[in-house]
Formats: sequence, structure tokens, C-alpha cells
Amino acid sequence: MGCCSGRCTLIFLCTFQLVTALERQVFDFLGYQWAPILATFTHIVVVILGLFGTIQYRPRYIVVYAVWAAAWVTWNVFIICFYLEVGGLSKDSGLLTFSLSRHHSWWHEHGLGCVHKELAASLGPPESQALVPGIGCTLEHGYVEALHSALQILVALVGFICACHVVSVVTEEEDSFDFIGGFDPFPLCHVSEKPSSLSFEQACLPAGGVAEEHPPPPPRPPASVTHADSEDPPGSGPPCPRGLAGAPRVW
Repeated sequence: MGCCSGRCTLIFLCTFQLVTALERQVFDFLGYQWAPILATFTHIVVVILGLFGTIQYRPRYIVVYAVWAAAWVTWNVFIICFYLEVGGLSKDSGLLTFSLSRHHSWWHEHGLGCVHKELAASLGPPESQALVPGIGCTLEHGYVEALHSALQILVALVGFICACHVVSVVTEEEDSFDFIGGFDPFPLCHVSEKPSSLSFEQACLPAGGVAEEHPPPPPRPPASVTHADSEDPPGSGPPCPRGLAGAPRVW
């Protein structure tokens, strides 16, 4: 696959998702939003897994990324409904913090263009001052969180489509390459020895396990056999050294 293929597009999308997820994780930590922190952490891990699978041509990892992309879209739809108070949800509830604290989104107190109002120390405990929302914000914190989730939904949908395309392409390439025996670097070979002709015949088994039959070698023409070739005349043999004719031969 070339550089302008879906694989390179998926690599870019995974990298962009990592950047946006890390940015969102920072603001979730600042606002003590424990449920989004856990979800975003899982998202970062799966995106790294999908990025690794895309680079290393691992379709199983890309499938995991595609499945999580669908779940990530569902989670962000819930976040949009939560902050826009759709379906009876209330953004002032402690659902995202597991009711462990009274904190809200970080943008609730530090929105764009917000004017902070300080409470007097006698009106309540000091930690209550951190819960005072900004006044006159250019964009309400609910819409800021909804825009963050909308961006995540858009990128996740495009990533899901690219992941499905990359999985199909990689699977087709593996099947076609395996069909021609490309993934069988060590074929099974059998060597048959024929003592009569002192020749060896090698038959290799491909990935399917069917031996390749080689035609037998052509028979040799019978050679003319003479008495001199078949039998040694009496007294024939290597000559003895001079002076040792009567001595026994030692070989």
C-alpha cells in the first residue's frame, strides 16, 4: 500500500486522536471528572494499540481499534446528552465524578471570557470558592464539553471507516500472498535415494502438503561387457616393489 492509502490516513488519525485525547485528559484531571478520566485512559491505550497494528500490519489490533471506535462514539454521545441535559440528564449531578466530590467540569469555573466572582470567607468553607461558576462567559461550559465530544465523534467515525478498509486490504494481501506460498519459508522436503543409479531425487512439499513429482531420469544404455572388464586375469594386480617379490603384501 502506498503512502496515500488508507493505512497512512489511519496512522494520521490515530496520532491526531492521541493528541486530542491527551488534551481532554488534562482538563478532566483538573476538573476531577473520574468517569471521563477512566474512559479517556482506555481510549488512549486502544488508540496506541491500533496505531501499532497499523504500522506493523496486524489486522487483529486494527479490529480491536475499530470496535472501540464504535464504543467511543457511544460514550461521547452520552457526554453530549449529559451536558446539554437531554433525556432527563442534569449536568449539575455528580454522575461523572461518581459522587465523590462536588466538582464540575474545569470549564465550569474557567470558561472563555468568564469573570470570576470571589465569595467572602464567612459565607462558607474555603473549598466552596472553587465551585463558583464564572459570570458572563463567552461560551458556556456545557457547550465546550459538547464540542469536545463532537470532535471525538467525528474523528472516531472516520477512523472506524479507515480501520475497516485497512483490515480488508491487509487480509486480501495476506490471502493472496499465502496462496502462492509466500508465507511458507521452510517447505517440507523429502530426499529419496536411488542406490542403483547413485542419484538423489528431491521432492519438496509446498504449504498444501502435496509433493511435486519429478520425472525419473532416462535409463542408461547398457555398456558392452568384455572378459577383460568383468574378470581380472590371473596374476594381475599392482606390481610389487623390486626386492620384495617374495614378501607378503601388506595393505
